[in-house]
Amino acid sequence: MDLQTALSQLEKHIQEVPQHFNQFSQAILLNRPAPGKWSKQEILGHLIDSAINNLKRFTDIQCFPQPYTVLRYQQDDLVVINRYQQLPLEHMLQLWSMLNRQIVNIISTIPAEKLPYTIIIPSGESKTLEWLAIDYVEHMEHHLKQIFGS
Repeated sequence: MDLQTALSQLEKHIQEVPQHFNQFSQAILLNRPAPGKWSKQEILGHLIDSAINNLKRFTDIQCFPQPYTVLRYQQDDLVVINRYQQLPLEHMLQLWSMLNRQIVNIISTIPAEKLPYTIIIPSGESKTLEWLAIDYVEHMEHHLKQIFGS
């Protein structure tokens, strides 16, 4: 996937995901498929946390010294602390949509000379800001497949 395709996909998801979520019953949304597994609603909460963390990364990478070290976040703890299983779906969909609209705004205006900025991901590998933007969308699509199927 290239950056333009990632942006197009992200814009498409912003338009379509809320409609798809609204087709689920409350029971389906909140069902945890197994102990220790997230419900569809909690996966959406994880995508909100991903958006929050990556929005900060996409801005910080452009203004902090290189290489920028990407810090891991406590995804399981955040899903519990943010109480995603208990929040109204509409609240979560609005938050997810607005965060991703801002991410589109930021990614689409990254100057070309900043796209190759070096980042160090939690595994210790060197990547680029452009890679991180594409990976953000690929990560989202992985979880959307978990929610909606292929």
